[in-house]
Amino acid sequence: MIGAGLAGTEAAWQVAQAGVPVTLVEMRPGRQSPAHHSSEFGELVCSNSFGALSSDRAAGLLQQELRQLGSLVIATADQHAVPAGGALAVDRGRYGAALTASLEQHPLVTVERREQLSLPEPNQITVLASGPLTSEPLAAALRSFTGREACHFFDAASPIVAGESINLSKAFRASRYDKGDADYINCPMDREQYLGFREALLAADQAELKDFEKESASFFEGCLPIEELARRGEDTMRYGPLKPIGLWDPRWGDVTDKEVRRANRAYAVVQLRQEDKDGRLWNLVGFQTNLKWGEQKRVLQLIPGLEAAEFVRFGVMHRNTFLEAPQLLEPSLQFRQRPTLLAAGQITGTEGYAAAVAGGWLAGSNAARLAQGLAPITLPRTTMIGALTHFIAEAPCDGKGKRGGFQPMPANFGLLPELAEPVRDKRRRYGAYRDRALGDLATALGLVTLAT
Repeated sequence: MIGAGLAGTEAAWQVAQAGVPVTLVEMRPGRQSPAHHSSEFGELVCSNSFGALSSDRAAGLLQQELRQLGSLVIATADQHAVPAGGALAVDRGRYGAALTASLEQHPLVTVERREQLSLPEPNQITVLASGPLTSEPLAAALRSFTGREACHFFDAASPIVAGESINLSKAFRASRYDKGDADYINCPMDREQYLGFREALLAADQAELKDFEKESASFFEGCLPIEELARRGEDTMRYGPLKPIGLWDPRWGDVTDKEVRRANRAYAVVQLRQEDKDGRLWNLVGFQTNLKWGEQKRVLQLIPGLEAAEFVRFGVMHRNTFLEAPQLLEPSLQFRQRPTLLAAGQITGTEGYAAAVAGGWLAGSNAARLAQGLAPITLPRTTMIGALTHFIAEAPCDGKGKRGGFQPMPANFGLLPELAEPVRDKRRRYGAYRDRALGDLATALGLVTLAT
């Protein structure tokens, strides 16, 4: 296993649990990536949230499938969850330590803390899970092996502030539409404050990109820096991470009174999500940024309630690398030109934490099966995992890695085959997708067990 991120950690665990010895190679802490802050396995670099918990949401369905499959990463996330409304968010410190201990203490897992500079020989079953920040020597070896240039997009991490520095006389606790407990801290803005904040974002200085990053700078639409959103129009942020709908401070009056609601509702709202179990750290939801650190402090302290915010971590931006998977991979995540080499995680072109874990589960399971002389498996297209892996293996791609060709894909219901009987109501339709997916996954698992 090359890489001990979400995918590599899950893959190594699945191999070891199948009774096959595995070596897990991780370059940290000897060499850090531009975005990592620790040497723990499965580090969550951007947000601490795996997305919606509800299984009638795409991210929630993916998590539930992984629970059904016996995922170590999701089980560990469940054990170290922190309040986050309807989302699965974790205490990063406790979660990372627990995940690392699980792998280091497994009798069939050997951990090697070193940088992998080349691809192993074909006779060695290998899972490439080096992630979107693959080091240059390995990336060069991969380009040489595939004969294709890597694709690139940019990703950015949100700042984190100390909870005790948030002014709760201006901010308030609530979840959108009062769903679940009041797990978010919300900083409301009136129109004048919002427009002033947007102008400050537009005028702020950005960190300079490195030369190798300038060559192909393009943003993945699912993780845009907040300043990029501001540039796209006056109201873009208000329809994105700063949307005010469904959020109400009881101090404003009776929410059921239409006149009160019309007079007092916020024009925009910045949300902060709990980062640790004790609620001492909070990240700004949707505030990925590439502003210089001094500029981040100056501009973000314009947000009502954050005037005296103490920043534990500033936002960062970095280049992400991913394969032209449709040209290279099978739905089993094996390379077409070398079946003993598999890939997993964001380097395959899936987007999101749970999707990386899913790729790790499939690649690890298939690596174990190859070692045992068994045929590799794929999962049904009606499951979210199966839909994602079939998509990245079969999506249209220009074969040149240019923008407009193959781009990273998050879990979404649009990937799933249509239902046999159409359902008009969206919530019921998503529920039907879920029921079919979990049922088909259970059937597939039974077939795999019998084959084994």
